Amino acid sequence: MNKVLIVLIAFFTVRIISLAISLANEKRLKAEGATQFGKLNSFFLSVTHFLFYVCSFYEAYTQKIMFNRYSEYGLCLMIFGYTMLFYIIYQLREIWTVKIYIAPNHKIVRSFLFRTIRHPNYFLNIIPELVGVGLLCNAWKTLTYLFPVYLILLVIRIIQEEEAMKSIK
Repeated sequence: MNKVLIVLIAFFTVRIISLAISLANEKRLKAEGATQFGKLNSFFLSVTHFLFYVCSFYEAYTQKIMFNRYSEYGLCLMIFGYTMLFYIIYQLREIWTVKIYIAPNHKIVRSFLFRTIRHPNYFLNIIPELVGVGLLCNAWKTLTYLFPVYLILLVIRIIQEEEAMKSIK
């Protein structure tokens, strides 16, 4: 197996770790009476995120892509995106999930990052991560066709999250 695919699998494995954190937080939030918003869109985002990795892997595998300049840029973006992911998880702690949950007595995080950048998880983690995956794998078809679909779902997600935040008193 070549370096591109090994790197992709390693990052995907780390992504699974973040999913485990999300599931643990989700379970606790539900037990505390949290309300979920945007359930259907969250499902589509999760499926599309997974498909993005699968399609990128498929393109790299079938085209026998070797680590090149685009792969280097992609790796840098992925490292940045994943660093931001775990920093955001650290900042949000027990309320971070891949879904939108508003807990009773929900506290808004007002750290420098969240005051400076609206929705940093999407703009500093998700978008760089997916562009990085596409570049790493030279997955031009995935970037051309699937990334715009993901962006549409992400815009819907941001709108839903804004609405959910209005419910916080």
